[in-house]
Amino acid sequence: MLIRIPRPWQIPDRIATPESVYYKRRQILALAAFPSILPALTRNPEFMLDRPLTEEWAATSYNNYYEFSTNKQQIKDLAKSFKPRPWTLEITGLCAKPKIWSIEEIEKQMPIEERLYRHRCVEAWAMAVPWLGFPLSELLKRAEPNSKAKFVRFISVNRPDEMPGIRYSGNYPWPYYEALRLNEAMNPLAFLVTGIYGKPLPNQNGAPIRLATPWKYGFKSTKAIVKIEFVENQPNTFWNTAVPKEYGFYANVNPKLPHARWSQAVEQLIPNMERVATQPYNGYAKWVAHMYNGSEI
Repeated sequence: MLIRIPRPWQIPDRIATPESVYYKRRQILALAAFPSILPALTRNPEFMLDRPLTEEWAATSYNNYYEFSTNKQQIKDLAKSFKPRPWTLEITGLCAKPKIWSIEEIEKQMPIEERLYRHRCVEAWAMAVPWLGFPLSELLKRAEPNSKAKFVRFISVNRPDEMPGIRYSGNYPWPYYEALRLNEAMNPLAFLVTGIYGKPLPNQNGAPIRLATPWKYGFKSTKAIVKIEFVENQPNTFWNTAVPKEYGFYANVNPKLPHARWSQAVEQLIPNMERVATQPYNGYAKWVAHMYNGSEI
């Protein structure tokens, strides 16, 4: 009679991990560490891509974030000491119900989902990113903006001790600030992001909460937001203040409108730098084109 003696590394079939669980291991691990992101496992099927997702290593290693550095590939290391928690986000201005939210409240109360978005930088490089988050309108409507509110202003955190780029970047008007018209902010595409690739948002990508406006150039998508304010008049914005001849308020992706120093007709996909034609509104015209006339670019 043949007697089989199992080796130490062998296990019986009955205790092997089921195949269905193995293929969901990333989501399960994320849930175990961050249970509040469970709803993020739902992908919104309305937002599909015409290109493959950018590999995670590339999207988290090639970043524009001047608060840390102007060198895109150094930001990941420089951001390691940044502390994204505890964190609060203040909603204020022309509204009936201003509030200071903790990031934990936001993650628990908002309808977290995954969306696959194209991301287009004004520098003519692009990515395709699986953001986790929720429509910006879900948070704004809870504040009940009043009839005078016409614009929404976003302000980033200002921590020179943790963000060395602020200390060494000359005369930029810190903290970073951006703005949208109220109807842009309420558009279904405007998305507040709390995660990426099934995980909490890394520091170098704008942790713990940032904006994604995929029909606009990336500088409109404010990172590490600490305040959202309803205002009546069109506010100043960071790059329009710093370099007004190169950066306008609307910043909608437009292949026919060149930047002051380069064409916007073609973009290069990170990381292989494949060249593809730029699409009007970055391919999101059916969601947003109705909001603009010919002068609002």
